[in-house]
Amino acid sequence: MLGWALTFLVVAIIAAVFGFGGIASASAGIAQFLFFVFLLLFVVALVARAVRGKPPV
Repeated sequence: MLGWALTFLVVAIIAAVFGFGGIASASAGIAQFLFFVFLLLFVVALVARAVRGKPPV
């Protein structure tokens, strides 16, 4: 999922360089949303691993 967020971020940067403001804005919004979803799932996985009693890696 982090890979998709980075892909949309690169698309947003390239679209902004070429002057496509709408596409750049939409891609940046999607990248931001995917990044926060990834971050949330990462934290949930860390908490679940801690609750189960396994030490963090």
